[in-house]
Amino acid sequence: MYLTSDAQVRNILIVDDSAFEQRMLVDLLSEMPYRVSVAFNGEQGYQLALSGQPDLILLDVRMPNMDGYTCCRLLKANPATRDIPIIFLSGTEAVEDRIMGLQIGAVDFVSKPFTPGELAARIHVHLNLMRRPPLEGPSAAEDDTESVIVNAAKRLIYDNLAALPGLAEIAASVGTYREKLNQLFRTHTGLTVFAFIREARIQRGMQMLRETDMDVQDIALLLGFANAGNFATAFRERLGVTPSSYRSSIVKTCD
Repeated sequence: MYLTSDAQVRNILIVDDSAFEQRMLVDLLSEMPYRVSVAFNGEQGYQLALSGQPDLILLDVRMPNMDGYTCCRLLKANPATRDIPIIFLSGTEAVEDRIMGLQIGAVDFVSKPFTPGELAARIHVHLNLMRRPPLEGPSAAEDDTESVIVNAAKRLIYDNLAALPGLAEIAASVGTYREKLNQLFRTHTGLTVFAFIREARIQRGMQMLRETDMDVQDIALLLGFANAGNFATAFRERLGVTPSSYRSSIVKTCD
């Protein structure tokens, strides 16, 4: 039997649309010092995580209404839930799916079918690694849904500047639709999503020009521009100088 280092009873949230998978996990965890709650999709899981503040979440990937990736993005964008460790449980063994899960904030990714002993060990390890400070004040329980969606979209954008999906896919990835996401960005950032993306690319480009010796062409491609000319045009429109001139001015200032 696995015990957490302080022998404290921990709360685990299972988010899975399969009643069979839920029952199997509940049976496994009931043999250990854990309290278990369950949700049938990502949206319900997100709401239960907000209200229940579990110590760890077991999260399926493929679910109706809201999948596990979207749920994870929202959880990691909300200050009240971002420190909860998430372990993805999925029938997929595709490397890109595992990488996606880890990139958006999960601490682990376990493929189904798994052995009970392995899953129990992974839960044990991550519970003992994570020591979340107690939440303070009323703000900890508040759910500013709009800010959470915007923050989740911002992180997705920053992490995928080189190959961003379309606006509709970005919106779906954070649990909303394109018109709503644009409205939220206007309200919370003063920019449309496209304007925010353009600004994010320029800001990242400025950083790379200052901190690396990469060619402007390579920087342009990493930022999602088709070529150096497009990057130079956007950069000049925003700052009044070309990327090369900006880099030269930085070098002269340092000298």
